[in-house]
Amino acid sequence: MQQKPSIGRVVHYQKYGTPGGEHKAEPSAAMITKVLNEETLECQLFVMNPNGLYFNATPYSEEPKPGHWNWPPKL
Repeated sequence: MQQKPSIGRVVHYQKYGTPGGEHKAEPSAAMITKVLNEETLECQLFVMNPNGLYFNATPYSEEPKPGHWNWPPKL
């Protein structure tokens, strides 16, 4: 059974990184602030980056993919 996104859930936002490699394409902590589409799992996120904050509609990807959100891996 796939997890269902809901307000307040902590997820990962996959950053794009930079073409020169100065910044890696790696995850940042994010919180779901609104579920925009229950079928595609697009959500409004509050992303907490070391260099600033990001607030935007973000698509879901099961595997980490730049510009998308995904569930954190289970440890």
